[in-house]
Amino acid sequence: MAEYELNGVKLVIPDAMLSKRIAEKLEKGRYEGHEAQAALMRVRGGSRVLELGSGLGYIASICAAIAGPENVTTVEANPDMLLVVRDNLDRNGFQSVTLLHGAVTGQVGGEEVIEFERTKAFWGASIAREGSNRDTIVKVPLLRLSDLLATYRPDIVIMDIEGAEQTLFDAPWPEHVRSVMMELHPGRYPDTTIKKIVDCMSVSGLTYDPGPSRGRILGFRKLRGS
Repeated sequence: MAEYELNGVKLVIPDAMLSKRIAEKLEKGRYEGHEAQAALMRVRGGSRVLELGSGLGYIASICAAIAGPENVTTVEANPDMLLVVRDNLDRNGFQSVTLLHGAVTGQVGGEEVIEFERTKAFWGASIAREGSNRDTIVKVPLLRLSDLLATYRPDIVIMDIEGAEQTLFDAPWPEHVRSVMMELHPGRYPDTTIKKIVDCMSVSGLTYDPGPSRGRILGFRKLRGS
């Protein structure tokens, strides 16, 4: 087991999951650096935070330290990561953070499970696509974004879900969401999908937020006065 500390958050990762690349990022404090900066910039005490894609539990821990762990819900699809995330949250005193298992989509009705492709590099795992390696696919619970937004009523949504964000912007988001920060994955969809995301946020009363936006991290905030 390898141990690290970033921004006061203690992280432990099993050796089997630790590649040279991720170890270097952790050692140099660059692991999810832009996401961490975005969270530190926008999360406030009492903010209700919904995170899609838990990773190691790092961003959820940062949010919990600021907002209070009882106000944070984090969602992880990869079954291999659930114990790692829970252990890291607990290690930092954030036992009250809600950890959900499932892959988030904008799909309505139909199936209750969805195919998910596990990868050797945990951060690259994603909802299965055409051409995915069938030997690495497992079925995980399907979680609908509309249900999560209605149940947890977040002020802030943070996401890094390896391209699945393309399914989440077909309908306006509810009024209570005041800030959205996401990592885009342009290699997984065309520019028209990014336009769809921006247009949906605009219809939802959110505009581009230059503060947390950097590289592939795109931020939106509620229009002032709305």
